[in-house]
Amino acid sequence: MSLHLFSGQTTIDFVGLRRYAYGLSIVFLLAGLVAILWNGGLKYGVDFAGGAAVQLQFQKPVEDENIKKAFAALDLPGLAIQQYGEDGRDYLLRFTAQDLTSDGIRSSVLSALKTSFQDNPATIERLEMVGPKVGADLRNAALEAMYFAVLLITVYISGRFEYRWMIAGIMAAALGAAMYVMGFAGLDMAYRVIGALALTLLLSWKLKLNYALGAIVGLIHDVAITLGLLAIMGKEIDLNIIAALMTLVGYSLNDTIIVYDRIRENLQSQSEDNPEPLAVIINRSVNQTLARTIMTSATTLIASLSLTILGGGAIHDFALTMTIGVFVGTFSSIFVSNPILLLLGDTRQYLMARRQHDTDYERPGEHGVV
Repeated sequence: MSLHLFSGQTTIDFVGLRRYAYGLSIVFLLAGLVAILWNGGLKYGVDFAGGAAVQLQFQKPVEDENIKKAFAALDLPGLAIQQYGEDGRDYLLRFTAQDLTSDGIRSSVLSALKTSFQDNPATIERLEMVGPKVGADLRNAALEAMYFAVLLITVYISGRFEYRWMIAGIMAAALGAAMYVMGFAGLDMAYRVIGALALTLLLSWKLKLNYALGAIVGLIHDVAITLGLLAIMGKEIDLNIIAALMTLVGYSLNDTIIVYDRIRENLQSQSEDNPEPLAVIINRSVNQTLARTIMTSATTLIASLSLTILGGGAIHDFALTMTIGVFVGTFSSIFVSNPILLLLGDTRQYLMARRQHDTDYERPGEHGVV
């Protein structure tokens, strides 16, 4: 027997609620922006800023203030102590150590702990070191990877829903070349990505790649709000969080594509003489896929919440980012990406675009010639 979330199809006016949703998004975006500016920018972890990360486990619970006192004499710049777990025995130390070797750090840390906690021995479970140059290279590579993922998504959405593979491919090639030209000009990777994203949005709007533009705006919305919430919680951006953000992009895009598919199907059933308003079609499409959206989000949340609570310190930030992202991604798929289509056109415009494609494309054997 199949599982039905609703006894019948819902009739929620999601399009009518979009302005309230926009207001909520703006509140979270502004709160995240304030937190980022208040902290002087995003806080980068050892992966991107360079330095050392030491994971400690004590035999008995210990207070973090006592750990700070133990390392006071070592003069570790930028020392940050983070407790994880529930028993007070596990800690993660992060600090800048450009002139020290891994053996030197291990020896200094164990010596300081042995002196201060003679009756509570500690062991080093994990020790990682990243140089500042390597950290900067990793940060640039992460930014570049995220942008090119968005660019390829633009090509895919434009080809699948608007049948404009060639135009989208030429645009992607031009934007990719522009990224490298800006690199030769000496621009920082962050400015290159911001500039390229702005160009992608502008070109998608000018070329009327409406489905792609809606998907991109939704993805930018998801990543920006998730980063803002992480900044509010004081989290450091490292490779685990970048991996979670890339996973979030794929998750959110999948949900958006499901709704886009249903919008396209409902558009195909419209009469060109008397079509329904686009708002009605979007609402029907979202309601038809709502049960699937909620069930997918719920099952994903069960896994991510379990990892957040029980997964331990090594995977905590990844799982926390995914948990936040599932909420934000589901929200954007319903209230952000779909209403963009309404802002950029009406039912007749999308029907004309579909008819133009059908006119240009001749199926094999349609006129008796294979």
